[in-house]
Amino acid sequence: MSHKKVPMTPDAASRIISNEAKNNGGKIAKNGFAAKAMSAAAKNANKGVK
Repeated sequence: MSHKKVPMTPDAASRIISNEAKNNGGKIAKNGFAAKAMSAAAKNANKGVK
């Protein structure tokens, strides 16, 4: 089985953040997966990854 690395995109991070907020009364954990996804998406966007 091959695991293909796919960079985090702003759209994907947005879906993750939205889902976490819906499940936690509108709150996002400071060090949670959604925050890390947002950070990775921002870094990738700065590198030109779409």
